[in-house]
Amino acid sequence: MVQERLQKVLASAGIGSRRACEELIRQGRVSVNGKVVTELGVKVDPARDRIEVDGERIRPSEPYRYILLHKPAGYLSVMKDPRGRPDLGDLVQEDVRLFPVGRLDMASEGLILLTNDGELANQLMHPRYEQSKTYLVLVRGQPKQRTLTRLRRGVKLEEGRTAPAQVEVVQGWPRELKARWWREAMPQEKGPTTWLRMTLREGKKREIRRMLSAVGHPVLRLIRIGLGPLRLGNLPPGESRPLTARELRLLQAASRGRKVGSAARSGGERSRPRSSTTRRRKK
Repeated sequence: MVQERLQKVLASAGIGSRRACEELIRQGRVSVNGKVVTELGVKVDPARDRIEVDGERIRPSEPYRYILLHKPAGYLSVMKDPRGRPDLGDLVQEDVRLFPVGRLDMASEGLILLTNDGELANQLMHPRYEQSKTYLVLVRGQPKQRTLTRLRRGVKLEEGRTAPAQVEVVQGWPRELKARWWREAMPQEKGPTTWLRMTLREGKKREIRRMLSAVGHPVLRLIRIGLGPLRLGNLPPGESRPLTARELRLLQAASRGRKVGSAARSGGERSRPRSSTTRRRKK
């Protein structure tokens, strides 16, 4: 009989990242053989024990999926919203249960990674190896050099100072926004505006919006164009696609803080990454 920690089994079944699964357990939403479990140290045998989340029995580990989605503004970064608001489940329908790795607020748009690989998601979101995120941000006004320096060094928010960020002014129209539909969705502003390209590694809630509000340049539009080695490219709003073999290989290497190794084994759908259960990640 092979036993594993309950939260790891849930993550491997595509319920969510390891941390998200731990929260489900704490909330009393997980039961094993009919008994609610609220302690994180419980071990189970996924082949024999009946494990349920919110009364629904989880299925054994399924082939992993990795989907790159262009989230439009106006959609919540959840697969199903209990209040019926537009969500990611309206945009992507797969025959396995997916969840987003990280979030964008409802008004923001751009790249979101969807997967059912809880172990990979846990590695990507771990503070030590949290991946860089690159954004194009349209702001009101024209930030001065001293303002850019403040953003680069960190801005004081309620919960503390933000980590240093890469910030540069984009001269003219951003090269990443070549497609026609980018210009068609531009907000109408009478005063001057400026595009910024910003790269952050931490993930405080609405961090960029609050940083720029604090320095006097409110955000008019916020687009995530990069997540670690992934790039949004010319994928239209609301559209999605599987990761390529190269993207998956780069993402797996980045999640472990390593350089790219040998060639990936598939082009976006595969069984569990070979080292995810056999090697302890460096954290």
